[in-house]
Amino acid sequence: MRVNPNPMPDLLAALNQTQLEAQEAALQISTGKSVNVPSDNPVAAGLLVENNDETTFNSGYLQSIGSVQGQLSTADSTLSTVTSALQQAITLGVEGGTSTVSASDQAAIVVQLQAIQSQLVALANTTYEGNYVFAGSLTSTAPYALNAASASGVNYVGNSDINQVSIGNGYKIAVNVPGSQLFSSSGNDVFLAVNNLITALQNNTGIPAAVNALSSASSYLSAKGVFYGNATDQTQSQTTYLNAAQLQLSQQQNTLGAVDLPTAANNLTQANTDTQAALAAISKFSQNNLFDYLQ
Repeated sequence: MRVNPNPMPDLLAALNQTQLEAQEAALQISTGKSVNVPSDNPVAAGLLVENNDETTFNSGYLQSIGSVQGQLSTADSTLSTVTSALQQAITLGVEGGTSTVSASDQAAIVVQLQAIQSQLVALANTTYEGNYVFAGSLTSTAPYALNAASASGVNYVGNSDINQVSIGNGYKIAVNVPGSQLFSSSGNDVFLAVNNLITALQNNTGIPAAVNALSSASSYLSAKGVFYGNATDQTQSQTTYLNAAQLQLSQQQNTLGAVDLPTAANNLTQANTDTQAALAAISKFSQNNLFDYLQ
């Protein structure tokens, strides 16, 4: 039988291998991952990188949706309040146009309408997280201010820009309707209609026509305001889709990279046992000579 006269290199190589196996098993147990470096499983590592990138993108989209949903809800709620205020103004206008109302009653109605006018300006200047929601893209400046010299009784200093937000890969939605389209649209200017009704009551002339104009402007605003409900539905639908996608990605990540803990623990135990055996052999070899191995 041929005997290796110098087994030390083989013993050292075996020791190095068992130590590497122990380190790998320990790393898998501590991280809970079977793929910690690309060399562990190049194919799975590549898929995990793609999986992680998509998960990160989806998280960003969900965060964007969360921020715009608050804005959409605020705008929608505000427009509901505006609609109620306009209905109150219409009712007051009808009351002020009856033949039985006195001049003092008309004057009192004018005061109430002026209060509603101021309320409408405040509502049109609604903010969400410090940004004016009806100012177009000029969200840092209040879009409306009372101005007695203006035909509508107000000035609009916003713009007509529509802001968009990405809520998916290649999927953007508009998140606002500027005040120039909602409150100050040509032919359906809410503020102009309210101001004309105030003037009509003050002059006691043309009241029915002013009421009809305000009613038309109110209906127009309500129709435009449907945008916010539709946009909210889109974000909710996309949120459901993204959450389902995130769950699927998480499951794929576990399938590709999750470690089998019992197997890893057994591997660690076996590697430690093999390491101790290699160390014992090396220790024994250092105390023996070639003749001891031949006996």
